[in-house]
Amino acid sequence: MKSVTSVADRGVMPEDVLAERLLLGIYAYGTYTGIRSVAGGDHGHSEEDIRYVRRRYLTPETAHRIAIEIANATFRVRRASVWGEGSTAVASDSTHFRSWDQNIFTEWHSRYGGRGVLIYWSVEKGSVVIHSQRIDCSASEVHAMVEGAVRHGTEMKVEANYVDTHGQSEIGFGITKLLGFDLLPRIKRINKCKLYRPAAGEPGMWPGLGPAMTRPIRWELIAQQYDQMVKYATAIRTGTASTEAILRRFMKANAAHPTYQAMIELGRAQKTIFLCRYLRSRELQREIEEGLNVIESWNRANSVIYYGKTGELSSNRADAQELSVQCLRIVQASLVYVNTLMIQDLIDDPDTGDILVTAADKRGVTPLFWEHVLPYGEVKLNMTNRLTLSGR
Repeated sequence: MKSVTSVADRGVMPEDVLAERLLLGIYAYGTYTGIRSVAGGDHGHSEEDIRYVRRRYLTPETAHRIAIEIANATFRVRRASVWGEGSTAVASDSTHFRSWDQNIFTEWHSRYGGRGVLIYWSVEKGSVVIHSQRIDCSASEVHAMVEGAVRHGTEMKVEANYVDTHGQSEIGFGITKLLGFDLLPRIKRINKCKLYRPAAGEPGMWPGLGPAMTRPIRWELIAQQYDQMVKYATAIRTGTASTEAILRRFMKANAAHPTYQAMIELGRAQKTIFLCRYLRSRELQREIEEGLNVIESWNRANSVIYYGKTGELSSNRADAQELSVQCLRIVQASLVYVNTLMIQDLIDDPDTGDILVTAADKRGVTPLFWEHVLPYGEVKLNMTNRLTLSGR
């Protein structure tokens, strides 16, 4: 409740009543079933009561803070003996949420073949979501990836980010290098990528890589524009300017801009280093694939939890769409938090504690499962009935 404040000057509602109505409002938006459907459950709160709390207390910013607290709580209760040491890597990917054809504020997406918006998720390898954002279908996924790694707001320190082909670019490699974390993509047509030479005058240095080699990196251009590149990176990290606005400058339309050329060169050098690491290290390939499998599982869970109105956005308002996404994040993060505690208690139980013994056994355990969840039916709320979990 510390994260919840009223949009008015003051709030006089008792905390226990406010908590119940907030839970109902978050569930209504997080499953997209709507307040009217949730109000018909067995809890004693009317539709107008829940709508009042929604207007006064439940904003996208409030939902964002609640989601951050749940992520931090999950990090604190998670035991290294079960889940391993804390990870410093996240996986990022987008999910396409369809919208009604009459919704004039959404765009057609050529890859998914329908109208809608993209929700970009940043999920830690242990299935803990640290950031989510709504982006347009025409927006670059590179800026969303950078936003999630830099402005997630949780206790996690991000040192690496797994993405697919759409989340990487040469500019992305350059800006992530300046921001201090590794971009680790799974590139679809990796056989078409070029390796840039570290120096001129060495044409026969790597004869086996001859077909993939191209011109040398222009290090002098990077040195000339280094201060400007650091200035742009600092603006992103401190929030002085948005990542999207800065990366929009580094487009092919501004190819003559010297800072753009230097950023491209830095990105090419970093991408060449990554390609060499990726091609020689089977462990790195498995690590990237494992991280992206986590985000794919996260996207599958979205379709189960976000079932109202067949999962299609009906609102024309961007703030309502953002609130719905943040509430979905809260519901799913709460599921991971409870599942984490349940698995740890199961392992502590003398009758079942010998199920997971080897490292291979524990590697297959994930807190992101939903077979025990019944998303449909009457909404019941009983704040006095709690699960007996030792880690809370």
